[in-house]
Amino acid sequence: MYDKFGTVFENPIVNFNTIMKKILLALFLTLGAITVQAQEIKWMSMDEALTAQKKKAKPIFMDVYTDWCGPCKMLDKNTFHDPEVVKYINANYYAVKFNAEGNSEITYKGKKYTNPQYDANRKGRNGMHEFTGLLGVRAYPSMMVFDAKGEVKAPIVGYHQPDQLLEALKAK
Repeated sequence: MYDKFGTVFENPIVNFNTIMKKILLALFLTLGAITVQAQEIKWMSMDEALTAQKKKAKPIFMDVYTDWCGPCKMLDKNTFHDPEVVKYINANYYAVKFNAEGNSEITYKGKKYTNPQYDANRKGRNGMHEFTGLLGVRAYPSMMVFDAKGEVKAPIVGYHQPDQLLEALKAK
């Protein structure tokens, strides 16, 4: 549209359509982000899981990993983002991610476990956490299941595809 001086004016209907398209796009992106976020395991620290167990008895599922472990990364990317695995773990366990060579402090059965050999400047492998030793972890990834009283059950060792992990968890 032009006025009598030749100035161009936007058609208000076209402008309205453009605005509506942008609003709808933003709405779909927001809903998509919420859906993706809802399909994640609710990870917590071991101390948080043990505290939650005192309020509501429920087993703990622990992913024991290291930063340098390739199969650990595949497990995280493929298996722990599978909708059925996410749903099952969130419904039946308190989920814990534990870096077997990290520097976190864990209190388990009244004793504090740390990693005195941890070196923040070290690339690749680091010192083993004391809690890793207590669990008897021999390979990565390892997944530990603790019963509703916090007692360790048998580990699930190695990379598992979603259906394999679900089968192993349901057998526990």
